[in-house]
Amino acid sequence: MRITTILSCLFVMLSGICAAPAAFAEFPQSLRGTLITLNKSGHDANFIDLGSGEILATLPTGRGPHELVVSDDGRWAIGTDYSGGGSLTVFDVEELLVARTISLHDYPRPHGILFLPSQKEVIVTSEASQQLVIVDFHEGEIVRNIDTGQSGSHMVALSEDGATAYTSNGSANSVSVIDVVSGQLLKTLDVPDRPEAIATNKRGDEVWVGSNDEEVVSVISVASGEISQQWSGFSWPYRILLTDDEKYAVMPDLGNEQLRFFDVNSGTEMGKIDLAGAQPQGVTLYPDDRTLFVSLSGQNKVLVVNSLTQEILGEYATGNAPDGIGYSPLVLRKTVSY
Repeated sequence: MRITTILSCLFVMLSGICAAPAAFAEFPQSLRGTLITLNKSGHDANFIDLGSGEILATLPTGRGPHELVVSDDGRWAIGTDYSGGGSLTVFDVEELLVARTISLHDYPRPHGILFLPSQKEVIVTSEASQQLVIVDFHEGEIVRNIDTGQSGSHMVALSEDGATAYTSNGSANSVSVIDVVSGQLLKTLDVPDRPEAIATNKRGDEVWVGSNDEEVVSVISVASGEISQQWSGFSWPYRILLTDDEKYAVMPDLGNEQLRFFDVNSGTEMGKIDLAGAQPQGVTLYPDDRTLFVSLSGQNKVLVVNSLTQEILGEYATGNAPDGIGYSPLVLRKTVSY
């Protein structure tokens, strides 16, 4: 019986009806919602149904879109059009359309972007003007601007209450600490050279900074400016993502083409995934706070990873050179292209 079964299986495989099982499914079908990616070279955005893997919509952006945020309810997504000028592209996720494009002509090279707690406004870095810009994305209006006091303000982090913002200033080797309510620069922190990636804990009393020239990631006290933890061995620590419960940190290293995982409390490295040729860039989390999406710019896809076990769960196809990435809980069905 065993020999017959083996021969039958061999016959089926040789006749091309079945094949050896893949290491993982093309996409994990248990996930629900919509994944949104900004494609830097395509100058567009994909809206991907997680359950089917289908690209439901491909919508235009400005030139060279980089960073993306999605509202908590999943209705709105906003991307920064960085390398081609100064604008924000606002997407109505539910309707799968571009709701508006907001010109930031006085604040060129917008890059880092986050929602303020009201979810009515976003805060955006303007790298070329050393400004933070607060924008009412519904009205399409600039509410106000705040001087970071430093050159090359590239990315922004925000305390959970929205009271304090932190910008990584790549040309000044510093982090600006800003009172969002008053619009005042509170202090600048000296950090290892050429900071880019930045994150903060919910309290806002420490900042995590990736420094490209010194190839390290540091955890820095906002009060004292002292480094409490630091990890080396990076080449380009592109982004830093803390899980919502703040137990774990995930860091894509674009230069070494690795995804690295850390335990926040102990500071120990839990593991890493080698992604040669993939160019890992943007990262975001599924609502379970453990399933991770990472955009692979060199392979035009998004990888799905269990951040605890570092197991690869699947992948989704995207457009050309995906970077900024976000998740919406909305489950959509129609297909749109421009």
